[in-house]
Amino acid sequence: MTADIPSPDVPGVPGDALVRLADAHGIATEYWSFFGERVQVPAATLRAVLRAMGVAAVTDAEVAAALAAVEERPWLALLPASHVTRPGVRSLFVHVVDGHDVRLTLTCEDGSTRDLAIPAQNPSARLAGGVLRWRVEVPLPTDLPLGWHTVSATETAFGHSEPARTATATLVITPERMPDPPTRPGRDRGWGLMAQLYSVRSRASWGLGDFADLGDLAAIAGGEGADFLLINPVHAAEVTSPIEPSPYLPATRRFLAPLYVRPEDIREVAYLTPVERALVEAARAPVAAMDADASTRIDRDAVWAAKRAALDAIFAVPLSAARRAELDAFAAREGRPLQDFALWCALEEHYDGAERPGEAWDISSPLVAELRRDLAGRVAFHVWLQWICDQQLERAQAAAVASGMSIGVMHDLAVGVHQRGSDAWSLRGMYARGMAVGAPPDMYNQQGQTWNQPPWLPAALADAGYAPLRDMIRTLLRHAGALRIDHVIGLFRLWWIPEGLSPAGGTYVRYDHEAMIGVLMLEAQRAGAVLIGEDLGNVEPWVRDYLSARGVLGTSVLWFEREGDGFVPPEHYRRSLLATVNTHDLPPTAGYLADEHVALRARLGLLTRPVEEELADADAERAAMLALLRERGLLGDAPTEQEVIEALYAFITATPSQLVGVALVDAVGERRTQNQPGTDTEYPNWQIPLGGPDGRAMLLDDLASDPRLRSLLAAVDARI
Repeated sequence: MTADIPSPDVPGVPGDALVRLADAHGIATEYWSFFGERVQVPAATLRAVLRAMGVAAVTDAEVAAALAAVEERPWLALLPASHVTRPGVRSLFVHVVDGHDVRLTLTCEDGSTRDLAIPAQNPSARLAGGVLRWRVEVPLPTDLPLGWHTVSATETAFGHSEPARTATATLVITPERMPDPPTRPGRDRGWGLMAQLYSVRSRASWGLGDFADLGDLAAIAGGEGADFLLINPVHAAEVTSPIEPSPYLPATRRFLAPLYVRPEDIREVAYLTPVERALVEAARAPVAAMDADASTRIDRDAVWAAKRAALDAIFAVPLSAARRAELDAFAAREGRPLQDFALWCALEEHYDGAERPGEAWDISSPLVAELRRDLAGRVAFHVWLQWICDQQLERAQAAAVASGMSIGVMHDLAVGVHQRGSDAWSLRGMYARGMAVGAPPDMYNQQGQTWNQPPWLPAALADAGYAPLRDMIRTLLRHAGALRIDHVIGLFRLWWIPEGLSPAGGTYVRYDHEAMIGVLMLEAQRAGAVLIGEDLGNVEPWVRDYLSARGVLGTSVLWFEREGDGFVPPEHYRRSLLATVNTHDLPPTAGYLADEHVALRARLGLLTRPVEEELADADAERAAMLALLRERGLLGDAPTEQEVIEALYAFITATPSQLVGVALVDAVGERRTQNQPGTDTEYPNWQIPLGGPDGRAMLLDDLASDPRLRSLLAAVDARI
């Protein structure tokens, strides 16, 4: 039996009008928890979320006025700001003032135009804004190509020639379904390696894995038969200390982290003077020395300080005419968003160590306009850096494809951005203030999670024609074969937490998933890329069915696939899936087998039950899995750690899943966790360099000859 329980943080039951207002804005007024309880969201939480959306709902009068406004709003607009749909039969709703006529013109992405016919009959009407308005359903041509189109409307009063109103709408025609992932000849599915790029260092890197290492790691994996290499997000972070360690809390999701640039791979290095080259080598020496030590944390601040000194020297080298033309073309293509991001970087440097004045946080302020001119040289430097990132990623993807990979680099899209980062600054109107994205309590994070990221405002996205989402995806897929979407449920609904409350005090806010998934699919199909959604956790079953129907792969982690007291047989996994043994939020399998996931949470005070109970459950879970492996003939009676890990991967290769992922940490026997959810400074998240079973550094240069890695990859490849 389940119980109706109030949210634990804020008391107060919402009235009917407030519930209807929240529903109209996509705010959940109740939800089912991970533990099977129906939770009623308190009134104060609903009012806080509405306030973040710009809706006043404190008094009954404000609620009534806001409810009337939200019901009337679509009738006041001549056209919707955007309309995202699929091929085939479709229509667009236009709202015309009584006594007026309207002319509609469709401009396709290729520049061609056609007039849209207005039906003779109007199906409905109502008073809105004090006048009678008609809702007209206008059929759209069924032969429109996929792409980004524009509908223009001109409304004119009967007997008049001057327009009374004009409007434009972004019309997006998206694919019905994504094609299956490409595979190597003779195969109907594929497999790949999963790695935290920053942790995979080489003897040539600067204390942190970089884009050159990415190409080499892809070539090694491709040579073993892999089809893809999934890496952590490489979104840009801060350009001054301290740099946020988490790749899932970036400053921007559109632009790339120059932290991953290999300075020596920039063409202009060849034209440095001997003295300048010596300076570059001297800058690298201290951070390069860290590569040999697996116990030293990844020090992003030290790495960036060293690289920035070198990059400043390289930037000073004049570009040839051809190189200048390439840079200018890149900057023109990326447009104002790149200039704004580069300005944010320049402002970070300008105010480094000092509090940025309030006016500097407003991109439209006179102060920012003045600084845009004064800091033009640094803005140009950061524009150049993005061009270098783009070129080095292009080479990494080329190396992946050359190695035989059918997909290549698989990027990871973080769920949000830093509250004081570039996107939250330059796209200020797109984000909800006073809110943080997170997750409610569940089995693995019993206190819930706050990710300290502002959520996108659903209405603002629609008003912008989903251009910010489109442009972000285009950048990530320009030189990649696939995109993993972290917490893909965030395209359907996000857990909003009002400022000052714990994660349990939030609620879900709905997004237009048809539009957002459609935009992703359109851009992915154009790039020839695969889409994978991380659909773990408290996900409504229909979401997984929806993603599968549209050809977006889901995600399954072996340890999460439970059935009663045991595990789901591999034959019962979904086909439209990336199947893995673990994830970056769990310890490597070697650590899991040693109960490190329990011991670590106990040390950090994250358990809500006695450690003995947690260990007993972990032992029972492990025993059940080992028994299942033995039943299937995958494991002997006294296996080694390596044999257990290989048996687990043999287990998931028995699934029908289209893609199988192999964690690099499992392949080399690493035990340390990369990220412990629910912690910040308590644990060195995202700072653990790759190490082997003996705790020593595992360098990229040695991976190709590592017998443990080659054994696991060969075993997986033979079973695909």
